[in-house]
Amino acid sequence: MSSHAGTIDHHHDHTTTTGIPNKKLLMWAFLASDCMFFGALISTHLIYRLHPPPGTPSPREVFDIPLTSFSTFILLMSSLMMALAVNAIQKGNLKSMRFSLLTTVFFGAIFLGCQVFEFTNFVNEKHLTITNSILGTTFFTLTGTHGTHVAIGVLWLIMMYVRSFKPADPAAHPFWFFRNLLHVAMVIGLVLSAMFTVLAVVHTVQTGGTAAAFASQHFLIVAALVATLVGTVILASPRGAVQFSEANAIDVESMGLYWHFVDIVWIVIFTAVYLLEYL
Repeated sequence: MSSHAGTIDHHHDHTTTTGIPNKKLLMWAFLASDCMFFGALISTHLIYRLHPPPGTPSPREVFDIPLTSFSTFILLMSSLMMALAVNAIQKGNLKSMRFSLLTTVFFGAIFLGCQVFEFTNFVNEKHLTITNSILGTTFFTLTGTHGTHVAIGVLWLIMMYVRSFKPADPAAHPFWFFRNLLHVAMVIGLVLSAMFTVLAVVHTVQTGGTAAAFASQHFLIVAALVATLVGTVILASPRGAVQFSEANAIDVESMGLYWHFVDIVWIVIFTAVYLLEYL
C-alpha cells in the first residue's frame, strides 16, 4: 500500500503495538486461517486425483475449460476494480469508489453465474454429483466453498456501497435507515436478476431459441432487471453530505484484502483442479 494509505490508517484507526491497524490485523488473521482451510480442501482433491476409485469419471470428460477460463478472467478483472476502489477512497474520490465497487459486484455476479451454469451442466448433462463419485465430492466441496466466499464478498461489497450513502446528519433524514435498507435490497435484486438474465440468454443461445421466444419465456426476469436497475439509479441520486469519506479507507482496504484473497485462491484452484488435468 502507498504511504498515503498508511497515514490514513494511523490517523483514523486504532493501532496495535505492531503498528498495524486493528481491522487490518484481524483480516490478516482470518485470511491466514482460511488459507489452512482451503489448503486442506485442495490437498484432499489432489490426493484422490492420484488414486481415483474405480468408476470415477475422467475430469477431461467433465470440465469445460473455455467457460472456466472466462470466469477466471472476469474474477481477475474484479480484483483490478477492487484495487481502484481502494485507491479512490484513499484520495477521497467517493464517486469513483462507488463506481469501482459496483463494477466489482457486477464481475463477481458474472463469476457466480458461470459457476451456477457449470454446476447445473455437470449435474444434468455430465451426471456428476457430490455423492456419486469421489471427484464430485472433492470438486463440489472445494469450488462450492470458494463460490460461497465470493457470494459473501459480493454481499459485503453491496453493503459497503450502500453504506457510503449514509447522510452526514442522520437526524435531518429520519428515514435514511429504511432508504438504505431498500437500497441494499434493490442492488441485491439487480444482481440476482442480472445473473438469471445472463443464464437465460446462454440457455436460449445453446438451444437455438429466438429473441421472441426469449422475451416471452423470460419476460418477468427482464422486467425485474429493468425495475431494479431503475430503482438502484433513483436511490443512488445525490442526497447531500454523507459520513463516508477518506477516513473510511481502512474499511474498504480490509474488504479489498478479502476480495484479493478470494481471487488468489481461485487461481490456485483453477491451476490445481482444472489445468493440471491437461498437463
